[in-house]
Parts: sequence; C-alpha cells; structure tokens
Amino acid sequence: MSSFKRMSLILMTGCAGAALSACDGASSVASPGDGVIVTPTPSPAPSPSPSPSPSPSPTPTPTSGPAASCPTGTTDVGVIAGAYRSCRLPSQVSGSVTLPQVAGVAYEISGRVSVGEDVGSTGNDGSAATLTIEPGTLFYANANDSADDYILVNRGSKIMAQGTADAPIVMTAQQNLTGQVTDSSQGLWGGLILGGRAPISACDTQGVAGGAADCENIIEGTGDALYGGNVADDSSGVVQYVQIRYSGRRLTTDVELQGLTLAGVGSGTTIDHVQIHNSSDDGIEIFGGTANLKNLVFTGADDDGFDTDQGWQGFAQFVLNIQAATQESDSFSTEIDSNGSEDALPRQKYHLANFTFVHNAENTPAAMRIRGGADAHFYNGIVSTPVSCMTMVAGPGNATIRDADAGLNDDGPPTWDSVYFGCAAAAKFAESETSNNTIPAATQEQVFDANSTNSTVEGERGSAVENGFYPTSTTLGVTAYDASQVSDFFVPTSYIGAVAGPGDSWFQGWTCNSNRANFGSASSACTGLPN
Repeated sequence: MSSFKRMSLILMTGCAGAALSACDGASSVASPGDGVIVTPTPSPAPSPSPSPSPSPSPTPTPTSGPAASCPTGTTDVGVIAGAYRSCRLPSQVSGSVTLPQVAGVAYEISGRVSVGEDVGSTGNDGSAATLTIEPGTLFYANANDSADDYILVNRGSKIMAQGTADAPIVMTAQQNLTGQVTDSSQGLWGGLILGGRAPISACDTQGVAGGAADCENIIEGTGDALYGGNVADDSSGVVQYVQIRYSGRRLTTDVELQGLTLAGVGSGTTIDHVQIHNSSDDGIEIFGGTANLKNLVFTGADDDGFDTDQGWQGFAQFVLNIQAATQESDSFSTEIDSNGSEDALPRQKYHLANFTFVHNAENTPAAMRIRGGADAHFYNGIVSTPVSCMTMVAGPGNATIRDADAGLNDDGPPTWDSVYFGCAAAAKFAESETSNNTIPAATQEQVFDANSTNSTVEGERGSAVENGFYPTSTTLGVTAYDASQVSDFFVPTSYIGAVAGPGDSWFQGWTCNSNRANFGSASSACTGLPN
C-alpha cells in the first residue's frame, strides 16, 4: 500500500469477534479427538541474539501422526491432512497464555484472534495479555471461514514469538498443510498485526497533533483496532525466527492485510530474523512508530517488500528482498511515504543499512520509491533491477528533495553511503510513474550527486549480484560505510549488501526455500512443513 486512507475501514465479519463456540460450525477438519487435555511443560524461551550470522540448521523431521489431544486453552477441532491435531485458538486471548510446541499439533487461526484488549494510548483502558509461542510451533489459517484470518496483538499486549535457527515458528495457510500450495500461491490469509502506542503522524481526529498521546488511528483491514500514542519505547513483544507464508489478504482497493503489519510499534519490540514469503501485498508495512528491525527476508512479495509510512522513525539492517518476476505495476522493493501530508509530524526518519534488493519485475517503474517528504538514508546497499533503480515523487514544493528545515525536523534530501546501483542502462531514475508527480530524472540525478558519498557506485545490473543474491567481485570491492556511527543499533560490516558472500549463513536454516532464491540445503521448501 502506498498511503494510509483516512476512511472507515471494513469491519471484519464471521466468527472473529464472536464466542468461541460460534466458530465450531465452520470447522475445516473432521474426526474430533477424545477430549483429553495435555499440557506439555514449556521450555525456556531463548534470549534474542543481535548477531547477523546464525549457523545453518537441519530441516526438522516430520511428525509420525496427529497428537492425541490439544493443549490447554485451545479447542480440538479434529485432524487435518491426516498428520496434525488441529487446535483452534480462541478469538480472544486473555491473561498469560503459552502455546507449546507439540509433535503432531497445528494451531488453527480462525477469523480474528485478538491478543488482549486495547488498553488505549495511555494504557488505562482494557486488559493486556501476553501470548508466548514456543520454538518450532506451527500455525495455519482456516481456509473455510468467511472472515479473514489473522492474529492481532492489541495495544499494551505482547506476543513472545521466539523461535530459533533450528526451530523457527511457522505461520501459514491451511492449503499448505493439505498440499494445495505451489511456489506461486499467495494471499491466503491476513498475517500478523502488531498494534502499539508509539507516535504516529496520521491522527484519526481532526485537530490532534501528530505524535501526541491522543493521536491514534484504525489499523488498516481490521475495522476497529486502534494504534498510536506517545510511548516511543513501547513494547509489543518479540517476533524472532518466524516465517509468515502465503499471506497478504486484499479486502478492497487500498485496504489490505500484509505479511507483518507494525502499527505504532515502539522501540521496545524485537523484530529479528523474520521471513515473509509470497505475500500478495507488502512483506512488511510499518505505520509510524519507532520499531527497529534486523535480519529480514522477503521472497515473492506481489507489492512492496518493505513499506514504511506515517512518520516511522527507526532503523533496519540486513534486509534481503527477492521479488517475483511479475508484480503489480505499483510495486517496489521499498516504498517510503509520509501519508500524503508533507509537513506532518513526526516526520519519517528512514535508516536502512546492509540491504540487497533483487528487483526482477519489468512492469514496475523502479526498485525504490521515495515520496511524501520522507527523510531517507541508505547505507551499504546493493540494488539489482531490470528497470530504474529509484523514483522520487514530489509533494507540494518538491517536498521530497527540499532542504533541511529545523522547524519541521526535516533532514533534507535523501542520502546514500556505499550503495551499488545496478540498474537498466541509462535509467537509474524513473522519468515517470503510472501515477503521482514524479520529480524529473535530471533533478533526481542532481540530488543524488549532491548527497551521495563514500563509495556509492553506479554500475551494470549484471555486476551487482550473482547466484541469485550473493555479491560479486565488483560489489565486494565497494568500500563499506561504518553505519554504527549513525546508531549503535547498526552492526559495523566490512561489506555492502545484506550478505557478505557464500560463506555467510545468517539466512539459512530458519528460512524456507522457494523459486525466488535458494537458501541452501539446510532450509526446507516453502511448500513443506516444519514438524
């Protein structure tokens, strides 16, 4: 999605907000279990690791059959695919709930699963909850429900989804369990949504100042879930070593659910080692907030891989985006916006380090789009595309490229440090787009020349990457920028791009393979399952 639409969004229907018993008639499986409840002892969750280079791991051994019954707090709705006991999550998670990894158990997401109640922007309203998920746990969305299936973590609540390199948490669609997906399947469910109380710039109430405690809005695609506030270090928990497959549900024009949605999420949240595979919309979309992210893999997104909006002020490092050869015409590896209001505060402060964008579609205007007066800063990147590398879209007064303005907390034009642009010949900047007011390519070139430093290189696409996404001798020869001087969140590297070379394995083991990229023999196919 390119910009947030201030409108009354669709209120999801079906059994999402109803009592759990009301959902039983829409069960997608048969053969109910014997009703015996077993509660395995949870194992301690691992501590988050900032290292960008975890060791590869073997593919988990498939289970020999369905478990006898479901863990406490879930409803046994039978057996699916002859291999898993289907244990349905409640529509409302309250208190502290732990979902253990149990061989032969798959947790069913039926409609909207809400973690906690919205506590409001000040934290004084509803009751918060914590959902803890053990490593290796498998989730699937119910394909037969009329409502769209997704997990929503409300403001004030937390999800502690801490997988490991050798036991990632997998969230997928029912069709994945029943063998009905291919490597081009997408858009089968709504994904994971985190709502937080960090500042945003798009307030639902006219006259409220952006970033204020009462600046809040409705999370796109939910109809009523709110996000926003003024708690910059707010925590929505941990999402680590997690795969989200075949998501990205489209509801109406400009109203979509992504793979992972971060709405007003604060810097106290850990987002680390996450793969979004075959989203029919964005891989990740960030609506404001201050979340920081590391070790992200996007494979096959139909819209943008990494989409940011509404005054996001955060840092992201080690981002590998490999898009499909055919996408929507309005799709980019990264899209950077400021919700259509060029002077809205807080302004977006986009900082991206060590990224590799393998942009394969020829029907899109560029690999990257910067618009809406957003302040964007790129370090240590590689861009490979058959079209233009980037396009800057003007707002009033060519806002995307205007000079720094302390009154608006404006950093000035975008900057690039140690970035290799492997674009189509003579087309580094898009002259025009399918929509919007694109700044002329000559002007973009002037901005780039004035704000590009420290070994930023313009070269050929064929010299950017090899064997899919690995750097070439050309890109390995580009001097890296020490991004740690910008923020201590960034790890210093001696290379540009998301991956150091064939010996770098941070993306292996916990990811799944697809026809987009071969992540090595340690990874399973995205059509396969983890237990």
